[in-house]
Amino acid sequence: MRITIIGVGKIKEKFFTDAIAEYSKRLSRYIKLEIIELADEKTPDHASAAEEEQIKKKEGERILKSIKDGAYVIALAIEGKQLSSTELADRIEQLSIGGDSHIVFIIGGSLGLDPEVLKRADYLLSFSKMTFPHQLMRVVLLEQIYRSYRIIQGEPYHK
Repeated sequence: MRITIIGVGKIKEKFFTDAIAEYSKRLSRYIKLEIIELADEKTPDHASAAEEEQIKKKEGERILKSIKDGAYVIALAIEGKQLSSTELADRIEQLSIGGDSHIVFIIGGSLGLDPEVLKRADYLLSFSKMTFPHQLMRVVLLEQIYRSYRIIQGEPYHK
């Protein structure tokens, strides 16, 4: 199984990069992981709605260009479906059994995802109705993917 995480924005804080590196290392025994960091657009203070839509569109174009043909795309979006850890593990396992050998998770920038990216997604996943910084979300997503593989393999995990 191959999993790609496409994230808008660069991770600068060492504690986030350390956590990402740790979960990437842990996941390497289960999957081939690729993390793609895309440049984010600078959002001016007091940006108009039209400016914000333009920014999301530019980021969305970069995201769409990064998705390989044939990949199953899961976009992280507040309006998506909330799953428990075991439900996420079941979903990943079912995709694998069903022949989807490449899953792409998408984490948008500070303004969210462009409607075209949401249209391309095969599934919308929500971790919460709350908003999280994209840097933290990358760590949380990696931890949940790691937890999913522990569950799939029947290995112990914290409940």
